[in-house]
Parts: sequence; structure tokens; C-alpha cells
Amino acid sequence: MNRREFIKTGAAILALSALGGCKKEELAQAGKKGTMTYREFPGIGAKISLLGYGLMRMPKTGNGPEIDKEKGFALIDEAIKGGINYFDTAWFYHDGLSETFAGEALSRYPRDSYYLASKLPMRILESGEQAEETFNKQLEKCKVDYFDFYLLHNLNGPLWEKSLGNGTVDFAMTLKGKGKIKRLGFSFHGENKDFPKILDYTKWDFVQIQANYYDWDTFSKELYEECAKRNIPVVIMEPLRGGELANLRPDAREILENAKQGSTPAQWAFRYIAEKENILTVLSGMTKMEHLKENLETFSPLVPLSDEEEKTLQTALKTYKEAGIVPCTGCRYCTPCPVGVAIPDIFKIYNDYRRSARISVTKKAYEALDKDTRANACVECGACLKKCPQSINIPKELKRIHKEIEG
Repeated sequence: MNRREFIKTGAAILALSALGGCKKEELAQAGKKGTMTYREFPGIGAKISLLGYGLMRMPKTGNGPEIDKEKGFALIDEAIKGGINYFDTAWFYHDGLSETFAGEALSRYPRDSYYLASKLPMRILESGEQAEETFNKQLEKCKVDYFDFYLLHNLNGPLWEKSLGNGTVDFAMTLKGKGKIKRLGFSFHGENKDFPKILDYTKWDFVQIQANYYDWDTFSKELYEECAKRNIPVVIMEPLRGGELANLRPDAREILENAKQGSTPAQWAFRYIAEKENILTVLSGMTKMEHLKENLETFSPLVPLSDEEEKTLQTALKTYKEAGIVPCTGCRYCTPCPVGVAIPDIFKIYNDYRRSARISVTKKAYEALDKDTRANACVECGACLKKCPQSINIPKELKRIHKEIEG
């Protein structure tokens, strides 16, 4: 597709499907089949696809962080063809390779045809000068002169106070005036009590939070409502909790499938969270083409859950939570462990067991880990507790898992 054809197609899609921040009943009546749902808010100045592409989990060439460019480019092309125009990357993703991939993949398209978001890696920065150097490298890696959306990454209460003191927040605030970013926000991974003070520091253009039906009543709803009270649009991360909600136990999955034949757990999860009116876009880290195509179908257009469907989803959630799943999203922020425990790998092995109840497969996978990396190697130093966005008591869970698997 050449530039003229791309812009013409994109303009047609935007004209047909722009919604704004719609209420549920309005959303239910809007959009044509096969046409992406878009959102627009005062102050944002752009129509954003309600499905955004998170470039954190791209297909890889092996066990390392290297991205399979051929498969990755194909995914980006299909996403743009399907109406996605918001792409989210970060300094840390794929061990620093995600931004470079974003630059290579998206630079093949006109710069004004997509919106690119990246993030200032706050936890490794010690000064405004270091932040500026990092930011300039990000521009270079992404092959852009500016970012459409830019975030202070992974904020919590202590990191916010540190960043205020070392000049990195002040630096970020200057970027809009220089024309280097168009919209400034932050992503939050802390305790709810610290959220309002960050929200009220300045007039943020948007905020990114974790939200899904699993976490909604635990902490996500409160964060969402704090943003809504201030008319700050919300970007959603982890709508599937790192893929967890797409892989429900058979008994929970059956509840959903019986209620709507042909539906998948992922579709239920997206429909639940995306219908909320103060949401700008919902990020999904789509590794496989079949996942991307399914998600495009879900959002083209988005059909909100009925009241009866919401009740069904809550029934499935209750069944799922009773299975004893560890709420790990696989973000790997807890790594590296000081003594080498393979924390996210252990949680994945255990959660796969809780979903399938295949203990022989679980024991084989667990015993395949090096002895020094298994759960009983944990010395309970607590280093991981400060890093986990899900506030999991990791040492306690490791102790429980080892006892259960070995038993």
C-alpha cells in the first residue's frame, strides 16, 4: 500500500468509526461491522484506536530478547490494516530492543499516520541530565523527532519522591515546550494511596494503569475513578494479566463458552474493560497473528457486555480464583533474583498446573529447572517484594509452591 492509499484508507476508517468517550449504551449502537472503534477526548487532539498495540511481547527468534523482524513486521502491517494507530514501547522492553524494532517497523509508514508512545525509565535515572541523554537515544532508536505520547515509567510512591528530587520529573515537564512530546502522562505500579498525589502534581494528558476484570474490585476501579474525577483519559495495560485471563481453567472457560458459543476468554476480558467511557485505548501485547486477528474482530466494533454477560463473567471469575492461581503477569520486573531463583518461570509452571491439574507434567517442568533456581533456593531477602507490580508476597508463594509440588 502506498502513502496515498494508506492515508485515504485511514481517513475513511476514522470518519466511519470515531466515537469519543462514549457511554455503554451509546457504544452498543455505534460502529459498523469490520470497522475499528476509536476514542477521542478534549485535550488529546487525536482519534485513537480503542485497541492499542503493546510492543512488549513481540515474537522472538529464540530464547533471548531478539525480535523476529519478519513476523513482527507482518503483525504491525496487519494491525495498521485493521485500524490500529496507537503503538506502545519502552526502554526496558525486550531488553532494550523494542524501541529499535518500533522505529524500524513504523518508519515504513507516514509519520502522521500513527501515534507512538514510549516511556522514560525512571528507576534507572539519577539526574535530569541522564534523563535527557536517555530521551535523545529513544528518539534515535524509534527513528522519530517527537513522541505522540510519553510516560514516566513504572511510578510508585517512593520512586515518585526520588524522581522529584533528582530532576527527572522537571526534565520531563520541559519536553512539551520543546515540541519533543505532544502528550505527557505516567504509568503507575504502586499502592493506591500514592496515586492521588501524583495525579494532582500537574495537569496530565493521560495516565496508564493496570485494569482487568480480575483486578477491578481489588485496586483498578479506584485508580480508574480517580482519573475520571479529574477528566484524565486512561490507557489500560494488562487487560489479560499477561495472558492469564486468556488461559482460564477448563471449568471457568466452560462457563463462558456455554453462555456464548464460539467466544474466547480473551474476548470476554477485552469487552469488559474496554467499554468503560474514560478509556482512551486498551493495550494488548499480541505475539501471534491469530491473537491479533481475534482482537481486531473484538474491537471492530467493540460490543459491550450485557448485564447478564457481566454476571456470567463474575461467576467464571469466582470459579477461577478458587483454583489458587498466583497473580503473576510474567512482567519479569522481579528479576534478576539476587540468588538466582527463577521466580516468573516457577509461577508459570505452577499456574499451568493449577489450570490443568496435570501434576506429572508440572513436576517434569519444575525438575527441569536448575536446582539452584528452584523455589526452595529462596533466602527470603525481600528484594523482589519492592519490584512486583502485583504486590505478590513472592517468598511466601515460593515456599508454598515448592512444598505443594514436592509433595
